[in-house]
Amino acid sequence: MTARSSSLPRSAAVAAVVATALAGGLLAGSTSASASASANASASATAEVRIHDIQGTTRISPLVGQRVTDVSGIVTGVRTYGSKGFWFQDPQADADAATSEGVFVFTGSAPTVAVGDAVKVSGTVGEYVPGGTSSGNQSLTQISKPVVTVVSSGNALPAPVTVSAKSVPSAYAPEGDPAAGGSINALPLDPSAYALDYYESLEGTSIRIGSSRVVGATDPHAELWVTVKPGENDNRRGGAVYGSYTSQNTGRLQIQQLAPVSQQPFPEANVGDVLSGTTEGPLDFNQYGGYTLTARTLGTVTDRGLERESTRPQRRGELAVATYNVENLDPGDPQEKFDALAAAVVDNLASPDILALEEIQDDNGAKNDGTVSAGETLEKFTAAIAAAGGPAYAWRTVDPVDNKDGGEPGGNIRQVFLFNPERVSFTDRGAGDATTATGVVRERGRAALTHSPGRIDPANAAWENSRKPLAGEFTFRGRTVFVIANHFGSKGGDEGLTSHHQPPVRKSEAKRLEQAQSVNAFVKDILKAQRDADVLVLGDINDFEFSATTKALTADGALYPAVESLPRPERYSYVFQGNSQVLDQILTSPSIGRFSYDSVHINAEFAEQNSDHDPQVIRFRP
Repeated sequence: MTARSSSLPRSAAVAAVVATALAGGLLAGSTSASASASANASASATAEVRIHDIQGTTRISPLVGQRVTDVSGIVTGVRTYGSKGFWFQDPQADADAATSEGVFVFTGSAPTVAVGDAVKVSGTVGEYVPGGTSSGNQSLTQISKPVVTVVSSGNALPAPVTVSAKSVPSAYAPEGDPAAGGSINALPLDPSAYALDYYESLEGTSIRIGSSRVVGATDPHAELWVTVKPGENDNRRGGAVYGSYTSQNTGRLQIQQLAPVSQQPFPEANVGDVLSGTTEGPLDFNQYGGYTLTARTLGTVTDRGLERESTRPQRRGELAVATYNVENLDPGDPQEKFDALAAAVVDNLASPDILALEEIQDDNGAKNDGTVSAGETLEKFTAAIAAAGGPAYAWRTVDPVDNKDGGEPGGNIRQVFLFNPERVSFTDRGAGDATTATGVVRERGRAALTHSPGRIDPANAAWENSRKPLAGEFTFRGRTVFVIANHFGSKGGDEGLTSHHQPPVRKSEAKRLEQAQSVNAFVKDILKAQRDADVLVLGDINDFEFSATTKALTADGALYPAVESLPRPERYSYVFQGNSQVLDQILTSPSIGRFSYDSVHINAEFAEQNSDHDPQVIRFRP
């Protein structure tokens, strides 16, 4: 996971940033907005400018780049950390639902105003893009380089707009304008038709939500996610399931608080808990999640008692195979992490016969000194499993070339097989090194690997700076089972759901597509050598069950995504921005016709996590 702060500082020279973006054509629609601003410049110099004039009826202010004078409003929120500034709002709204009545004033230092102050603000109107224009994020309209006059204090605040299931449209966003590269920036807002337009029409405005279910647990950055639509793609554990690219869960909102956590601790909540009572404050837009209710009044968390799941033990004739991303495990981690992960293997996963691990780091973790072996990491982990009452697991892996497999520099993450030698045996065949490809041969009428353990197609450009698949041959009750452990390329660089491009650009998908094609071709080689071979492809696929990646893995019927055997509300292994979604998968070859599949929810829905992924388990009779 990427480290970050909960709010990004904004440059005091925001006008220069916007000017650069405009000059480069990076804000679609901004040229026309700038032209409109120029045409109205003389009028703006004499006519009173109100906040709704600044916000306008599109995502880009018609006054961008212009200096405004003595804009009136009431301060509704003050932020003294991160992006320092305040929101103020016009208590006299216009009749246009598309124009927001609130706006953020970027001060760059701790503001000297207080909530309830009536102020007049002069400054430069800008469009700040959190994360930079290359992120694809929408921009935030704001006033920078402000001169602020406090007219009076202790005034009543404008009534907040209530955001509810009834007010948020069911459609997520309009289609982007092809002539503007798919951007929606220049499109007139239609807050009655699209959720993103509705939220944009409230940018900077004080909003209110009532008691709302938590769909994204409290994270280390003091934020959580709720839904104002309790029936939207809900599941039995309280989450909102992300079922397709067109079911984005429109009721999701990120919640932060205006009070610094040093003054007011942020509540800890799990998925399914309820943020009870009233939560209200200005609606912000930030890099990590988009529209965010920055609460000056925060509800209280009602614990609904979410419990971690445990899968059933495998029966005598069943082979149990699991996959688990253990999130950069290395010997420098506290013993408590090893013990917690070990307890999960024994108690929650019922000690599977084969366990494919992702993100096992080398023996000194992120220290970048050329170390690539992971024996110490694995000895410490397997010892912890045995101490927790589990089997004495053996392991197989292939050490990577230093800093060639992505992940944390110096960490050298890789996939590893753990297996219980009392239940299953590993077939060692001339173990390959990091750059040697394993292949498939036919021996005595059956498929076999040339290297076991071995890496699949490591020279393929698809695996550049990415984890190469680890293949191994196992024997259970006389039957060979081929297991391929994967950790595909991450979604880093993809645009968020709130991007100004609609649909958002998913540029990371191209690499995963190539990786999936490589694995699919290898599986076909096995099936060509032995039509009824039992093959499992599993791991952190980093993509959804409905994605092009999964379609490429399953091409020509070579594999079946076992997660699709679950009811739709139970298909998830990860929670991101309030969407419960599939990233970890197990796929089966056609010979594995009957199986029991379980996505074991022990991490992703909880504020306290040992990993950010939920493990997956499959049981079948080879």
